[in-house]
Amino acid sequence: MDRVAVIGAGSWGTALAIHLARSGHEVRLWAREPELVVAMREQRENTMFLPGFTLPEALQPCGAYAEALAGARLVLCAVPSHGTRLVLREAAPCIEPDAILISATKGLELHTLRRISEVITEELGGDRRVVVLSGPSFAAEVARQLPTAVCAASRDLEAAGLVQEEFRARYFRLYATDDVIGVEIGAALKNVIAIAAGVVEGLGIGHNSLAALVTRGLAEISRLASALGARRETLAGLSGLGDLVLTCTGSLSRNRKVGVELGRGRTLQEILGGMTMVAEGVKTTEAALALGARHGVELPIAEQMAEVLSGRKDPRTAVEDLMLRPQRVEPESR
Repeated sequence: MDRVAVIGAGSWGTALAIHLARSGHEVRLWAREPELVVAMREQRENTMFLPGFTLPEALQPCGAYAEALAGARLVLCAVPSHGTRLVLREAAPCIEPDAILISATKGLELHTLRRISEVITEELGGDRRVVVLSGPSFAAEVARQLPTAVCAASRDLEAAGLVQEEFRARYFRLYATDDVIGVEIGAALKNVIAIAAGVVEGLGIGHNSLAALVTRGLAEISRLASALGARRETLAGLSGLGDLVLTCTGSLSRNRKVGVELGRGRTLQEILGGMTMVAEGVKTTEAALALGARHGVELPIAEQMAEVLSGRKDPRTAVEDLMLRPQRVEPESR
């Protein structure tokens, strides 16, 4: 089996590293925090981000890029969106020339509005083969070997096929697609809708409203993805509808948790202060609105969540404003 480097030892990076090591790969898991590397080596567990799961013998935690990336044919990046560019820039000299880059980050770069695969290409060069791994997948459930299906998206279907083969397991299934834009936009914007879904739960306003929110949220995501060049049917698949449903309803969703607490009256600063892991939807909301404005796409749910996240509007008023918008026809032509 090929050696794999996993850059980023958060919950998702750690879960994928465990999965790949179980599948027979030699895995190097890079973490920025020296104390985390030492703790993982000594305790054989990531107690900070994914407690309760033993790191296989084939998984070696690393604190140096050279050690983590030497000889790695597959390089998986699971760094939060706001830190991806810097980490790649630092790691670039150590990445093998023929390595396939795999993005497992669900978000947009705030100041450039780039998708993460675009950030990878800009930092490492346009000749790099890049695959996006995305779909309905909680880290803890993958670590527990519960059945999971995701997408491997790339303009290079040979690279996507290789990732399919190297990542597959009896509990982990991958579907290949060349619609990278659809997969990445679906992955990023579902986190925004998940915050809104949490608000609905926190306010206690019922299942009807949640079903409406998820459905209209999918329409919102699909409008923006289509404007960027994605195929609309991609958003009806695992990386669109599948990931959206999971993140809006699952108790392990960080973004949904943020929304629940907002709905209960807590401020964003209070909520984030008590979280060790990143809720990507908070930053993605602003980026999505800027991207929508650039392409002339209306994103009413994201607009209301931006008002709530900033403290300019209370959650209940935001829901009421959504309900009182001019009524439209369904399905939409765009």
